Amino acid sequence: MQERLKRVRDFDLIFSAGRAAADRSLVVHGRPNGLPYNRLGFAVGKKHGGAVARNRLKRVLREAYRLQKPDLPQGYDLVLVPRKGCPDDVKVLAESMASLLRQVAAVLAVPRSKLQEKPE
Repeated sequence: MQERLKRVRDFDLIFSAGRAAADRSLVVHGRPNGLPYNRLGFAVGKKHGGAVARNRLKRVLREAYRLQKPDLPQGYDLVLVPRKGCPDDVKVLAESMASLLRQVAAVLAVPRSKLQEKPE
């Protein structure tokens, strides 16, 4: 079972057709994948430093996801994008990630046509 997103096509599909939620430190893009598990990808830009700093941030994000995994909704492709100044504290990122993923899942549960309707 492959739980990582690696193909550019998958990332492009999530960014273009998925939904997103954000806070001060993290942006979570998500899209249903029809599988009984989540697949995870990262988009960590050079503004976070060199390769060593970016890889460390990805390891911290992976650990934060691992800690929250049993409590998270399943069946989504997710791309995590840390913002500039993102803390490298696993607990802070885990709480942020769980909250944002629940927001994305709630928005995805509502059909897009319902989101675009204007209330009367």
